[in-house]
Amino acid sequence: MIRPFDRYDGWRPPDIRIESSMPLPGRTLSAQLVWPVVGLVLIAVLANVAFAAWLATRSAVVAARTGRERIVAALDRSRIALVPAVLDALGDLTGSELIVWDDDTDAPGAATLAPEKLKEVKDSLRTARDGDTIGLGRTRYAVAVIRAAGVRPERAFVLTPLKSLAMTTWSAAWPVLAVAATTLAVLVPLGLATTGRIARRIGAIERRVERISAGEFGAAAAETDNDEVGRLAAGVERMSGELESLRSRLIASERQRLLGQLAAGFAHELRNAITGARLAIDLHRRRCPGADPGCRIDDSLAVACRQLDIVEEEVRGLLALGKPPATEPTAVDVDALVAEVLDLVGPRCAHAGVKLAAGPARGASLMGRREALRAALVNLALNAIDATGGGGHVTIATEVTTGRITFIVVDDGPGPPPELGTALAEPFVTGKQEGVGLGLSVARAVAEQHGGVLAWRRADGLTRFTIALPVATTAASRGTAEPVA
Repeated sequence: MIRPFDRYDGWRPPDIRIESSMPLPGRTLSAQLVWPVVGLVLIAVLANVAFAAWLATRSAVVAARTGRERIVAALDRSRIALVPAVLDALGDLTGSELIVWDDDTDAPGAATLAPEKLKEVKDSLRTARDGDTIGLGRTRYAVAVIRAAGVRPERAFVLTPLKSLAMTTWSAAWPVLAVAATTLAVLVPLGLATTGRIARRIGAIERRVERISAGEFGAAAAETDNDEVGRLAAGVERMSGELESLRSRLIASERQRLLGQLAAGFAHELRNAITGARLAIDLHRRRCPGADPGCRIDDSLAVACRQLDIVEEEVRGLLALGKPPATEPTAVDVDALVAEVLDLVGPRCAHAGVKLAAGPARGASLMGRREALRAALVNLALNAIDATGGGGHVTIATEVTTGRITFIVVDDGPGPPPELGTALAEPFVTGKQEGVGLGLSVARAVAEQHGGVLAWRRADGLTRFTIALPVATTAASRGTAEPVA
């Protein structure tokens, strides 16, 4: 014989996990955004400085050359003798040094230079030509040769210091360098702060995606900024919700598939056993009729048949799990339905020493499937009988409100374990050592097939299970079943 539950050790949802292939950390966002900008700024500054220096040097060289040419042209046409006073005045005016060369003695004459400096350049001036450069101490001078046609023709040298060209270049470059340094001093910290904030937000999204890939779909702190990163975070959260919903549907689908397989095997074997037991009882009744009118044999056989009816109701409930109902809804008398349930579970209460009570008659009816509703109530009643134990009390009652009928099963047992509160109606979840955990699943499936809801609460030492159903439901009229989640 196949026994579907012999080796079952508890149902577990499939482990749905998204394999993560996150790349190793590379260059940071700051390195990718800030430093390229800083590099471009530095290149632009250097190019600007080089151009400014070239332009300043060119301007200085042209200006110096033009000044020398003007001096040469003026002195060439002048007939004023180049005496020391004239040379000093011209030197102060142009910033150059002037030296008169005596061709007769081949030595310097009047000059604006100090005698010791004049001796230092004397040898260089003998061979100097127009446009040459000579050194005097640490300063280089550009040489211009003048032929003055004064009272007495004479030759003179104009020495323009080249140090002024470097100073001119620096004067042109330092403002650009100062602006560049100030710009970088502001740009680098600001860029690092901005990209650091963006990097932290993106890092939070990255960590959130890693948690999602590990199967953690819990809600995360939402982004408050409505920019690209904020919209990306919102998209990740929407994706997380969709994945969580998909996982729930996959788990429910897997559970339904497993329930269908177990229910089919279980029901097949039990139906065969029930059919055999009924045949055996019927044969016994025919072959061994009671000899004494007061004999209790027939009563005992009737009790055995009722117990078989209970088992058959449970089998019928198992077959209803996750499957569309095979019958159309009909009008169901609520009081008669409760009476049938009391009759089925009465012997079980008597055997367990539990006092069974019924609520007042309501005289109401609803549209539904009688067999399914009876199986659901039988499961709730049997759970209550098992929970309360010997000497306990179980009450089955109904409440009628506008458009709704509620079946109530109350017991004074210890109640389900608190840790099973939210998952008590899930398949294979039970607080009983020898329980399978399908009774409440059957009851919830029947309630949902009829457009109702199964609920429970614990208060004042009593455990109260309820099935609230509408008097006529769209779900019942369609003949569709909601999946057991």
